[in-house]
Formats: sequence, C-alpha cells, structure tokens
Amino acid sequence: MPELPEVEVTRRGVAPHLEGRVVEQVVFRREGLRWPFPVHIADALVGQRIEHVKRRGKYLLLGFASGTLIVHLGMSGHLRVLPPGIELKKHDHFDLVVGANGVRQVLRLHDPRRFGAVLWHGIDDGELEQHILLRGLGVEPLEDSFSAELLYRATRKRSAPIKQVLLAGDIVVGVGNIYACESLFRAGINPKTPASRISRVRYEKLAAAIRDVLAAAIVQGGSTLRDFIAVNGQSGYFQQTYFVYDRAGVPCRNCGAPIRQIKQGQRSTFYCATCQR
Repeated sequence: MPELPEVEVTRRGVAPHLEGRVVEQVVFRREGLRWPFPVHIADALVGQRIEHVKRRGKYLLLGFASGTLIVHLGMSGHLRVLPPGIELKKHDHFDLVVGANGVRQVLRLHDPRRFGAVLWHGIDDGELEQHILLRGLGVEPLEDSFSAELLYRATRKRSAPIKQVLLAGDIVVGVGNIYACESLFRAGINPKTPASRISRVRYEKLAAAIRDVLAAAIVQGGSTLRDFIAVNGQSGYFQQTYFVYDRAGVPCRNCGAPIRQIKQGQRSTFYCATCQR
C-alpha cells in the first residue's frame, strides 16, 4: 500500500499539472471503487478551477471554490498525468481532464485491486477536517505540531505495542508499516514495547527518527512497492536503504544479528532484537 512518502511524492508530481487548471471533463468508468463514485458532481466540476493540491495523511485533496475532491490510492492505486488520447489500460477507472492556455492533460487513476476512492466534500457539507475519513486523523509527522512531547503525553494510557499505536493513525498520521519498522529501528525501540512504558527521552529519538525516515523516503521517491508507480513512471529508491523491513533472516547492518519477523495486528513487523530493546 502506498504510504505517506509515496502519496506526498504523488502530490508533488501532480500539483504543477493541476493547480490553476480548469476541469474540462470528468470520466468515471465504473460505479465506484471502495465506495461509489460521486457521479453527480461530474458536470458540476466542469469549468471549475483547481485552486490547490494538498495532502492529509494518505489522502490527496484537490481544492475547488465549491469543495474538495478527496482521492485515496488504496492498496494498489496510482495516478499519472498523461496527454489526451493515451490508450486506456485495464483498471483505468477515473479521468480528470484539465486544461489551460489551450493545453489539455489527463489525471488518470489506475487501481487494479479497487480499494482506492474518489469522493466529494462540498463547502455546504461543513469543514473539510470534519469529513468522516479525516476527522480522526492525528497530527502530520512532518509539521511543527508533531513532537516527542505529543507522543509521550498521548501514550500514557496506551498499553498496546508502540508499533500498533503508530499504525493506528490517531496520534500521528501516515506512519505506515514500512516506515514504522524503519523508524523504530533507528530509535532503538523494540516494536513490542507497550507505548506507555516508553520514556520522554526515547520518544525524542523516535520522533526524530520518524521525521528523518519519512523525509529521506520522500527525497528518494518513496519505496518501490509491489503496485506503486510514481506520477512520472519512475521507481522510488528508499527500499535500497532499508535496515529491517522485508529483511527477515538477513544480518542486521549494525550488529550482524539476523533480522526477525513477527505478526502484529496481521501485519508483518521486522526488527533487530539486539539493536532494539
């Protein structure tokens, strides 16, 4: 599944092609993906200008004067910006055709597993942050509001393992499985440690590790996941720097002990039992 770095790479890739452009056509090729498409807004968006392209967690937000188009890539989705007339592929489910100064481009959503989403939140529906998919999200890990003190205070009554608390997304958003494993390794924290037992000092290390890992992944174009393709068609390279993720049985880059793999909440966790206490 594309995680925060992959979604941010996608946002940065599509934003220059969308911001300031006017929607000329909206095309849905099926009734929906994870949820039904908002087909009633197809005609309403034509003629409207895209004011900005933002991100909240793993959601892309295309802002219009009348509301926001919410896009989620799901398990296997990716967005591409293409010239008109490019041949359709199987699983090309949604097109947003935009234009400016006589130049037309197509934002196309490709989603083989169909767990993605395209939804609409109109200005009459209230504040965007109160949308059912957004209102429970935690702070953004790359913004100033994220800190070790926030992690410490929010976990005093959380007995769940720290890895599971990070994935929950209600304290800090967007730290998915890959980057949680890598961040915990950098911070030297065992993923099975109850969140409430971690000290302020260790949370300082974890908060810094989360920022560093996510920032590095964005710079390197994200990770080349099974189904993720960047907007420009190129692969990410962060997976080449993994210390623990998907390296079960391989010697730790720090100490040489074999990397372990366990299941936590039906997700694979990778860690070094020697380096992470």
